[in-house]
Amino acid sequence: MVGLKPTDIPPSATIKFLGAGTAGCIADLVTFPLDTAKVRLQIQGESKASKNRKNVKYKGVFGTITTMVRMEGPQSLYNGLVAGLQRQMSFASIRIGLYDSVKQLYTPKGSDSTSIFTRLLAGCTTGAMAVTCAQPTDVVKVRFQAHIRVVGGPKKYNGTVDAYRTIAREEGVKGLWKGTLPNITRNAIVNCGELVTYDLIKETLLKYHLMTDNFPCHFVAAFGAGFCATVVASPVDVVKTRYMNSIPGQYKNALNCMLTMVVKEGPSAFYKGFMPSFLRLGSWNVVMFVSFEQLKRLMVLAQVAWESPF
Repeated sequence: MVGLKPTDIPPSATIKFLGAGTAGCIADLVTFPLDTAKVRLQIQGESKASKNRKNVKYKGVFGTITTMVRMEGPQSLYNGLVAGLQRQMSFASIRIGLYDSVKQLYTPKGSDSTSIFTRLLAGCTTGAMAVTCAQPTDVVKVRFQAHIRVVGGPKKYNGTVDAYRTIAREEGVKGLWKGTLPNITRNAIVNCGELVTYDLIKETLLKYHLMTDNFPCHFVAAFGAGFCATVVASPVDVVKTRYMNSIPGQYKNALNCMLTMVVKEGPSAFYKGFMPSFLRLGSWNVVMFVSFEQLKRLMVLAQVAWESPF
């Protein structure tokens, strides 16, 4: 068996909450360059200049990463990391850590199994709750990732705290919650794609004894969850990124942003950055869920050791 063995004691809601946030941070540290590349590809095409093929700056996932390293230095791949980690500690803790608790809350008493509808409802609920709390961190993260700064060039923000202050000063406090509606929509979809798919795949693998509850099982379930989430959430993700990164007045609202994309760039614009989205979301899910499962077991063992009199 790979990793820690399953424990007989189920993890508490607190352990799940803390474990999810920590696992989200670990996953972000590993996959952040892919997330930054995804953002750059998604916003490409917003300006008139970028319609000209000669002016297209980024081509493909690794081409984007290579161009960024050459023009802006290796550190540009981790622009917004601090805000990203802040986001995961509040965001992943809620949407992933509270999922089981909300699922149990929605499950009728006396029921032996949880329906798919109940799982979807729980995923939508925790996804919406997480966005409401963590939206400012997401806005700051996207602004850092989208900002192109050549080596030695001026900085847009002097650190993460300055970014919060600048956005609030220039766009009002509501600017920190810019794009909340499309983000809630996106994360409700992503949560259902990730958590419900992971839940169902893992449950099926264990039910039919195809795998045991260890690393390979978690890896397969997480990979499937990442692919499903990317397919269903990519259109909303592109709109969210464009809208949150837009200057004041560029779009009237998220719907206007979506319609502008369709008119100017065609429906294919909704899947801009799909490959980095999948590479990022797929790898993020694998790292996060594998880490989450191990962290839960580790925390339970630590809790038992702490409460043990000897």
